[in-house]
Amino acid sequence: MTRVLEGFGKEPLHKPKATVLVVDDDVNIRDLCERALMNYRVLQAESCQEAVRLYKKESIDLILTDVMMPGGSGIELLRQIKVLDPNAAVIVMTGFADKEVILNALKENADDFINKPLNLLQLRTAIEKSLSRKALKEELAHIKRADQLKSSFLSLISHKLRTPITGISLFLQNIQRGVYDYNDESFRNNAELANEEANHLSRLVADLLTFSRVMINDEDRPLEACDLNAMVKELLTKSRELHGKLSIDIDLNLGSLPLLNLDRHKIRFALYQIIDNAFKFSGEIGQVGVITVATSREVCIVISDSGIGIPQSEVSKLFEKFYQIDPDNTGQVRGFGLGLFYAREFIRQHGGIISLDSETGLGTTVTISLPLQ
Repeated sequence: MTRVLEGFGKEPLHKPKATVLVVDDDVNIRDLCERALMNYRVLQAESCQEAVRLYKKESIDLILTDVMMPGGSGIELLRQIKVLDPNAAVIVMTGFADKEVILNALKENADDFINKPLNLLQLRTAIEKSLSRKALKEELAHIKRADQLKSSFLSLISHKLRTPITGISLFLQNIQRGVYDYNDESFRNNAELANEEANHLSRLVADLLTFSRVMINDEDRPLEACDLNAMVKELLTKSRELHGKLSIDIDLNLGSLPLLNLDRHKIRFALYQIIDNAFKFSGEIGQVGVITVATSREVCIVISDSGIGIPQSEVSKLFEKFYQIDPDNTGQVRGFGLGLFYAREFIRQHGGIISLDSETGLGTTVTISLPLQ
């Protein structure tokens, strides 16, 4: 579970070369390092300013920098890079046996030192060791984040399940104590509330099982030819009935779509999360609409509702793990806050894009684009 909670990226078939940025005002030194590091992707910079600019622009795994350079020292570069990325790997090249230089570099968390003139075997060894240490740090950070996510998820589950269980338990205790007159309206009202809580608990357990399958079994499945129009119609009917909002109108404008080779389980899951939210955040009356259209390059599915809408300040957070909108400020939002997170990831896995536009009181529109190939 923790692996999936952290992300959905698959290991590439061919691992890309690590990128090393060589920073030195001497072009001969830079070229020498590049020739010695043929197993790496090597970038060059002749100044501290250029190095910082490249680091912000490129994906760089390690920096190899000289100490003495015009326009800024290697120690200053080290300091700036560590501010940008505390886990950055930086090796300092120096021709000086100056203790102060070494101490300053250590204070700024330099990973290693190389003496000039360069020993190329020592250079390659130092880079390999620094990259290995960086990979280990990243793996430890990954494990720590995964443990934190797992703890947060378990805490969330406990809270979400406890609320309906408490309501049902109190109702049953009152029956046992003879509090109710079975013919009294109060009994019927509380029985109805207990039944709603039981149904809610059942949906939570079903959602939990669904998310568990998603998180544990995030493997690549064989692609199937999928009829998205048929899938959308089925999910609309299912969600409207589940929420008991039969007075909400469904407006379908389905274009002619080609069959797409997709992971049926993941795409169905993603579409259901969007459609389910459309009904969940709509009143007892209103409208949920779906438009599908195909171009020469992609298929677009637009799902809109006339519900309560979402404040602009919340829109950017909607696809985060465990984030939930609480329009009534009750602190008792239904669900686990994982549906949109997984919906976006599954759409991305298919090379697609999902976007959301909303305004308080004016409903929400979600657009899903899937490439034809």
